Amino acid sequence: MITVYLELLAGFLRVGCFSFGGAYGAIPLIRDVVRSYGWMSDAMLTYMVAVSESTPGPIMVNLATYVGSQQGGLLGAVIATTAVVLPSFFVILLLTIALKSLDGNRYVQALMNGIKPGMAGVILATGAYMAVSDCLPAGGEADPRPLILTGILAAAMVIPRLAAGRKLPPVALIALSALCGAVVYSI
Repeated sequence: MITVYLELLAGFLRVGCFSFGGAYGAIPLIRDVVRSYGWMSDAMLTYMVAVSESTPGPIMVNLATYVGSQQGGLLGAVIATTAVVLPSFFVILLLTIALKSLDGNRYVQALMNGIKPGMAGVILATGAYMAVSDCLPAGGEADPRPLILTGILAAAMVIPRLAAGRKLPPVALIALSALCGAVVYSI
């Protein structure tokens, strides 16, 4: 059992250290860690991402807590959650101190501006991968429903912005995705 705890610590420390761009940017890292240790399948991870998105709290912390509890019980959940949060805690502490003196530095601003589109690409690629992998189950028949839902939700985000210059609130988008999922998967 100690081996599992050490694997949870090492795996989620790695996620915590290299997950720039927030929780969505961490999903590919979490996927790599979960798959490398054989803790769950891609399908199960996709379900857990959906559950973690719809429950209160950061996705990365929710996923770490779930995987940790599944692999090592309560202590596993505590270890995985602590491991995923600890690097960010120290980085934010150090950055707060450093950025006070580097706030106007053009190189720091250029670095921050370069990270933003890179993380948008990682998030978009992860979403596309999850939608496509759900459509093409191993050895089964292709299922277009994930792509249909993705298209509906993308339209729900883009159309209000183009038509009225306003975004759909996140709570409305979550409710819409739950409703659409219930309708599309009941057909």
